[in-house]
Amino acid sequence: MKAGYFKGFEVKRWLLLVVGVLPLAGRCEVVSENLCFELDEGSPVKFELRTYYDTTNKLEGGFVKYASSGVPIPLVLTDHQEEEVSPGRPWLATTMWTEVSEGKVTGEYEMVSQGVTVLSMTYTKKSNGKQYKFSHIWNIDSSLETGCQWEQ
Repeated sequence: MKAGYFKGFEVKRWLLLVVGVLPLAGRCEVVSENLCFELDEGSPVKFELRTYYDTTNKLEGGFVKYASSGVPIPLVLTDHQEEEVSPGRPWLATTMWTEVSEGKVTGEYEMVSQGVTVLSMTYTKKSNGKQYKFSHIWNIDSSLETGCQWEQ
């Protein structure tokens, strides 16, 4: 069996589990978000962050998909904190996602946002501790059906 097949199979199995559990919730409200990021302006290192929240049952899931590979990498929500910085303004949220590839923790994403504005996105590679700072690309065509439409 090819390694690429197995990796894709694991991701599909994980997504099937999430999709299979959601209907069991009875009445659930799933909120989805699709965000696009790049390492530096014009950099070839780009990824899409897709998250799913079942607000009724408190079920969260997500994945990143790098433009260069197109293979979804599962994420596990490990921390989410919010704080009010000013009355009447959107809360400041810090969200931590752990990246799981081929059954191993390979990195961590930290996103800081306020309302719909992403203030920072950092990826830390577990193997060497190196950090990468990404910018949110808000003016790119993106939808849940098609994902981030990176220019060819």
